[in-house]
Amino acid sequence: MGIIRSCFSFMMGSAVGVYVAQNYDVPNIRKLFNTGLLIGKHIEENYRKPKKRDDD
Repeated sequence: MGIIRSCFSFMMGSAVGVYVAQNYDVPNIRKLFNTGLLIGKHIEENYRKPKKRDDD
């Protein structure tokens, strides 16, 4: 009985996901993630502490 319950949940989740993706304006998660990563890299490069020099 457990396999039927887990298979039913997966099928219903897939059907709801397809319905939502087709009928609503869902943002592209990969593009959103890449934009956030780019902003994070930009902030890190601008606010990073300068490296200490060993020749002192």
